[in-house]
Amino acid sequence: MADEFRSRFGKMATGMARVVTTTLRGIGTAVRARPGTTLAVVGGVFALHVFLPPLLLAITRKPWTYFTFNPWLAQLPRYLISSASLDQKIDFLSRVAVFWFTADGPYGFPEWGFAVAAMDLVRFLAMSLLVAAYFALVLSRRQPERLAGWRASTSRAGGIVGAFAGVLGLSTGPCSVVGCGAPVLPVVGLVFAGLSSGTLALLSGASRVLSALVLVALTLVVAWLGWQAGSASADRRPSAR
Repeated sequence: MADEFRSRFGKMATGMARVVTTTLRGIGTAVRARPGTTLAVVGGVFALHVFLPPLLLAITRKPWTYFTFNPWLAQLPRYLISSASLDQKIDFLSRVAVFWFTADGPYGFPEWGFAVAAMDLVRFLAMSLLVAAYFALVLSRRQPERLAGWRASTSRAGGIVGAFAGVLGLSTGPCSVVGCGAPVLPVVGLVFAGLSSGTLALLSGASRVLSALVLVALTLVVAWLGWQAGSASADRRPSAR
């Protein structure tokens, strides 16, 4: 019984490793075929995540009057070598604000503020890399020699889901805001900052859930397209020889 279990576990682990290797090979091939386009998409999506919320607030509320990086960041090297525990450092650094935009209000208080923390940057980068990988895979499968080895139905399904996930991710990503009635809002919710507190709280909670779901959905789509690309590449190797 134990030997049979080990055999099944070994086969399962080998199969999973093969799937991961095939997926990474497909993604890597697509990215290497268009490195410039991939980098441009990463930069563009990252810039949208950073600048879309303050631009929406500037249009719907008031243009920002101040932007700065957190002055405390100059003390970051000293904090990293301090006696604080690793758990404390990770918890603090994940929440520390990196930079923020603010718009002055009429009574000395900010009309609104938008802050980006370290974990926000990680989320922005993860979404940017996923969207860039998705575009690289979609562009690579449009090549005539690749198209023959890929199923059209799954191609269209993956394209629709990937595009929808990318747009939804940009519109529902949670933003740390001040002066909008809730500490965290989805990007699309910034336009409706005058809603009731209950509605804003609902938008705040929904944005966190939707952002996580979008990240998972886009990861699955990229993994599926990468596996298809890697499998098609492996199938062509024997014939190329």
